Amino acid sequence: MRIERVEPINLRYEYPNASGFQYAGGICTARLTTLILIHTDTGHVGVGSVYSHPALVYLIVRDQLDPLLRGEDPNRVESLWEKMYGVTRWYGRKGVTMSAIGGVDTALWDLKGQSEGKPVWKLLGGTEGVCPAYASGLLWNEIDALAEEAIGHIDAGFKRVKMRLARSEEWDREAVTAVRKAIGPEHDVIVDASMRYNVALARRMGEFLEDMRVFWYEEPFPPEDIDSFVALRGAVGIPVSAGENEFGFQGFRELIRAKAVNIVQPDSSRCGGISEVVKVAQLAGANGLRVATHTWSDAVAVTANAHVVSAISNGITVEIDRTGTPFVEDLLVDPLEVSNGQLTLGDRPGLGIQLDMDVVERLRMANPLKIPDGSYSDMMFGKAYEPPSLPYVEIDA
Repeated sequence: MRIERVEPINLRYEYPNASGFQYAGGICTARLTTLILIHTDTGHVGVGSVYSHPALVYLIVRDQLDPLLRGEDPNRVESLWEKMYGVTRWYGRKGVTMSAIGGVDTALWDLKGQSEGKPVWKLLGGTEGVCPAYASGLLWNEIDALAEEAIGHIDAGFKRVKMRLARSEEWDREAVTAVRKAIGPEHDVIVDASMRYNVALARRMGEFLEDMRVFWYEEPFPPEDIDSFVALRGAVGIPVSAGENEFGFQGFRELIRAKAVNIVQPDSSRCGGISEVVKVAQLAGANGLRVATHTWSDAVAVTANAHVVSAISNGITVEIDRTGTPFVEDLLVDPLEVSNGQLTLGDRPGLGIQLDMDVVERLRMANPLKIPDGSYSDMMFGKAYEPPSLPYVEIDA
């Protein structure tokens, strides 16, 4: 088997009336993701995905990674990762370049599984084709609506839900209290503080979140502010987590060395692919830490992350976006299936998924280098969509 070409496909979905959900960045109007297809001379196609600036991903893959990999044996996953990293090191190392490499890496793992007739979770040493999954949504909304939404996620087969805080201290406390009451003590509540807390507030909120039996306390500070994470971790009685904005083994090594978190959150579509998620998980395990992968892009990334989590001893769960995006709900011929809190991976070779190409073509950007202005959850394009300056009102300030 040899690589014939590497194809990047940028996808875009616009919410009806350009109004998706409200969060710290404003009103989300649309969503973006990038698929990576590796075509081979045997007809096998490997699938990966990237969650980063789509136009930059497209250029990196089309102009450098595709020419570099043509004619190569896709089963040489590790050496091809090193080859890609080596030629992009000068301008890469982190960010969009590492994410682009990761999308190709995940597609290589998919091909390796297809070549060997084994699912990726089995290639990684796993014993069972299922993975715990949690419902990720519960953004800024009315309190009663949040409680109703949380119940809906539980009714849909989830046992854990994640909600976004950082609107105001009063709202944060009311929202967590309402969701905890709605889903009961037998289910888990996870909170994401959207990088908007200071240390004193984070500690105060940490005491409240511990009383609410919150499962983990995610990203209260920006990723660059490792010292604040270190100051918080030992001061609260619940696990502190971060990692969706970190890249590669090198980045997580610094996070772990600093003893900044209890749970690391790599993402195959951002941090360097399945290969890097595995390395991060191994380092985390050696330091007594657990892994709960981030995913906020598409069903391919969810599946890739789940294969890793299901195969590692310190894996907790994977994240599934429940805000209503076709990237998650419609992209696969066989949609993601969650029952009793578990995502089914099955025994099919590779990632075990098949893209619905009608959906891919419907969502494919006509010009992959031209991104319409809008607020895309984590990415904003156009001055009118710059994140608003929203003051956070503290109760005890």
